[in-house]
Amino acid sequence: MQSQNTLITGGAGFIGSNFVRHWQQKSATLIVLDALTYAGNRATLSDLEGQKGFHFVEGDICEAQLVAHLLATHAIDTIVHFAAESHVDRSISGPAAFIQTNVVGTFTLLEAFRHHWEAQGKPEHFRFLHVSTDEVFGSLGSEDPAFSETTPYAPNSPYSASKAGSDHLVRAYFHTYGLPTLITNCSNNYGPYQFPEKLIPLMCVNILLGKPLPVYGDGQNIRDWLHVKDHCRAIERVLLQARPGETYNIGGNNQVKNIEIVEQLCDLMDSDAAELPVTPARQLITFVRDRPGHDRRYAMDISKIQQDLGWQPQYDFATGLKQTVAWYLANRRWWQPLLSSEYQGYYEALYGDRG
Repeated sequence: MQSQNTLITGGAGFIGSNFVRHWQQKSATLIVLDALTYAGNRATLSDLEGQKGFHFVEGDICEAQLVAHLLATHAIDTIVHFAAESHVDRSISGPAAFIQTNVVGTFTLLEAFRHHWEAQGKPEHFRFLHVSTDEVFGSLGSEDPAFSETTPYAPNSPYSASKAGSDHLVRAYFHTYGLPTLITNCSNNYGPYQFPEKLIPLMCVNILLGKPLPVYGDGQNIRDWLHVKDHCRAIERVLLQARPGETYNIGGNNQVKNIEIVEQLCDLMDSDAAELPVTPARQLITFVRDRPGHDRRYAMDISKIQQDLGWQPQYDFATGLKQTVAWYLANRRWWQPLLSSEYQGYYEALYGDRG
């Protein structure tokens, strides 16, 4: 299977924009549909605009007529669906947007793609790949085995519950209608172009600004870290080789405690950044009251994608983290405009009373 015409939702976001760059030369026509909410940044793709076959459309995946128009006009045969509200803290303070985008938006895309696929005679090469998260599986204890594709869903936040709901819809459209869908569940991503509310870019930016580094609880929460470029390679492998209806876990085989990541970032910044406001940067580490329902540990069993599709992560965490820090140091012009008054207000509301 080789896509000729791809619609990528959420392509101005972190993982989406990295995949757009990865996939652009592999698709004759590539349409990016993004609502450009706070975490979407059209400037991330500015160097691609004007290139043959690339089109950017500002719009909402919940707009059924717009989605149907794009599918028909550009003869779309593949959707790669990244668009989502994705920050757990925001889902706690405002869950409605997560239900609308992640559940209703996914349903809208599925319905539009189903009608488009049926109108074309149900071509076998069509694909709908839904990018999801390990958070749908809930939380692991320190000795529990890693999440597999058969782990029961047990979401603990409005965000993870909304992603679980969208996963179930995608699965249902395969089993009910035969729609050629695929689901990938990834672990925590890191790398270039990540919005600075997430752990790694937040710490990088705060160190450069001399601001406190807020660490939830005791900092012992464990995540499996996946470099975004490894993730893009995995998505490509699933698109090109997986059978419709399959689900694959994608992880980086890097289980690290949050506090250890923050300490590593401090040390990298001390070493690689010039004239930091506060040194050593570890002085900025500030433990704050934990978030409600904070999952303790995530870990991904990636043996299925390794065995079925021959994919495995290439980045070791130390190298990937150093490269990520170097990217944020070299790209102030990308992240500084994101620190808007809205962002500052959100940051203060989230961390200001957690001391």
